[in-house]
Amino acid sequence: MWVDSLLRELAPQVVARLVRRYGDFDSCEDAVQEALLAAAQQWPVDGVPDNPKGWLVTVAFRRLIEMMRSDVARRRREETAARLELREPSEPEGPGAEDDSLILLLLCCHPSLTPPSQVALTLRAVGGLTTAEIARAFLVPESTIGQRISRAKQRIRTEGAAFRLPSPPELPDRIAGVLEVLYLIFNEGYTATSGTDLVRVDLTAEAIRLTRQLQTVLPDDGEVAGLLALMLLADARRPARTRPDGALVPLAEQDRSRWDRQAIDEGIALVTRTLPEGPVGPYQLQAAIAAVHAEAARAEETDWPQILGLYDLLNTLAPGPMVRLNRIVAVAMVHGADEGLRQLAEAETDDALAGHHRVDAVRAHLLEMVGDREEACEAYLTAARRTLSIPEQRYLESRAAALGPGLSEQE
Repeated sequence: MWVDSLLRELAPQVVARLVRRYGDFDSCEDAVQEALLAAAQQWPVDGVPDNPKGWLVTVAFRRLIEMMRSDVARRRREETAARLELREPSEPEGPGAEDDSLILLLLCCHPSLTPPSQVALTLRAVGGLTTAEIARAFLVPESTIGQRISRAKQRIRTEGAAFRLPSPPELPDRIAGVLEVLYLIFNEGYTATSGTDLVRVDLTAEAIRLTRQLQTVLPDDGEVAGLLALMLLADARRPARTRPDGALVPLAEQDRSRWDRQAIDEGIALVTRTLPEGPVGPYQLQAAIAAVHAEAARAEETDWPQILGLYDLLNTLAPGPMVRLNRIVAVAMVHGADEGLRQLAEAETDDALAGHHRVDAVRAHLLEMVGDREEACEAYLTAARRTLSIPEQRYLESRAAALGPGLSEQE
């Protein structure tokens, strides 16, 4: 496990080193993947070399030379290979490693790529995950992830994307794209959209690690700090989010003594430091909402008016279907379930929410609050049928069953 952690830490540095020096992102990334596989096999047996980064750079470089000499590429690359042989790396370069990691993230999140391709390429090139590991995390065939990565690298080549920082006017939008990709990775790990596990720790941990790296490079960026805080505050609940059998435990029912207090303290400190500095962005607001939940010793002590105020700001700054749905829950907690149900009826006319299992789950919860047990039971069962997450299905079915004998069996 410690070897895996070291390799994932070094992977983006090695890819960036080769791409900066030799160009051709596609070939360099493939070569580094083979070096990582070789290290994963050799280091646990032979021990970690004194200079692990230098070892990876050298092995990747030699694999790059072999690729350049291959029969398929010989005619086009003989001249390039000859030049490379004169420039074999010795010691890794020191300064610039952090900047290189940022450039590599920006390259993997190039705006010409689709979000699924950005996620797959980021996890492979920056996260150091193999194609098989990414496929397992997203419960899709390895060939599907392989095709995404291949198409993404081809697209980058076609676009002629250079390994350099974008111009100052371009940088904010490109950083926003990187944050969105890291947010997508974390969310898929935090509440898996399908499968038997609620949480995929490999994805949440990787998203946090990469966001920490980004925050080291951009310490004064409020939204980078906000995203890191949001991840830490959400992940802090992980020990209490499932029962021993894997069943989901909702926020209001979690044993808060099991929350990771160290992660909460770090997340709250980030929010406290960045919010007053402005300008405020959507990740900072979401982190602030998570911080209010974290500060309540019991669910009954949650400051719902403050949360509703933050959702009002978030809905103005970055409106979206899930923001609207979450805000309705806060409305119900402040102004009553009847008002929540009224606003929910308006919200579900939005095509983005129509038929979504979380709409049915929220309706069920609000109907239960007003005492309509039969309608609540039906809504819980509808939500259970619509979700692909096994833990969510079990939880929703258990809520329906708890409403009364026979109700959960009616269709």
